[in-house]
Amino acid sequence: MTDTDTRADRHGESRPRRWLREPLVHFLLLGVLLFVLFEWLGGDTGPMSNRITVSQARVQQLAASFTKIWQRPPTGEELKGLVDDYVREEIAYREAVAMGLDRDDTIIRRRLRQKLEFLVEDAASATPPTEVELQAYLDAHPETFRLEPRVAFRQAYVDPSAGSDAPARARALLDRLQDAGPEASLDGLGDPIMLEAEVPLLRQDEVARLFGDEFAAQLVTLQPGRWQGPIESGYGLHLVMPREVLPGRALALDEARRDVERELLGQRRREQLAAMYDELLQKYSVTIEGATGQPGAGGRQ
Repeated sequence: MTDTDTRADRHGESRPRRWLREPLVHFLLLGVLLFVLFEWLGGDTGPMSNRITVSQARVQQLAASFTKIWQRPPTGEELKGLVDDYVREEIAYREAVAMGLDRDDTIIRRRLRQKLEFLVEDAASATPPTEVELQAYLDAHPETFRLEPRVAFRQAYVDPSAGSDAPARARALLDRLQDAGPEASLDGLGDPIMLEAEVPLLRQDEVARLFGDEFAAQLVTLQPGRWQGPIESGYGLHLVMPREVLPGRALALDEARRDVERELLGQRRREQLAAMYDELLQKYSVTIEGATGQPGAGGRQ
């Protein structure tokens, strides 16, 4: 047993599971999927063939789609109509391809590309990430999976346009609030504003949406339990009394598992697509007419 095998076994990861993550295995799976899809659609039913075979699987799929839409199975006559319509669609498709109507059609090209990439992405997501992989991804991207600072606070507002020397009025109001204490009544104090005087526990980004980034960044650094300020926002000046300030922190895997798995699978799909295109590019000779400078590597000229 090699050192790599020993390390993999130590983490509880078997050889078959490691093989399933190899790019070559994914390409083989893609080939199998394409073969199965070809057979499911009826075997020798390519656009150049004059034989149309409506497989039993296709008939069942047509019936299932009808049932899903109408909440009942199709009658015999309705099923015959579905099959007849499918045959007409297949004839129209083959004739259109034979006439070259699919060429240079941006929508068709994009749709075919999407279908190919969906097959590759499905193969890349076939094997769930292991605990080791999830933890390694979380450790490598700590800033992506953080709990933002949160704060609940009270506020009194001073409107700069409501009178002269707003900073002086704010300082005088701060003295009154500090004398009255954390639970001071705010009735008749400060200038009117449409925002609530009592703000519940919010994330820093939620506070920023209401008051601005600088206000939120300064607010989460204040000591709870006493009136402080003034802090400036886009509205004016605010005297604030933080009730509770919860600092931000990195999330543990148990807290962020779903998000970590989603991001890791997204990265795996992107890497698999890039690998597929790098591999397929070797089959082609690409000439970019009128291009200046050196073209990229990998089959281009």
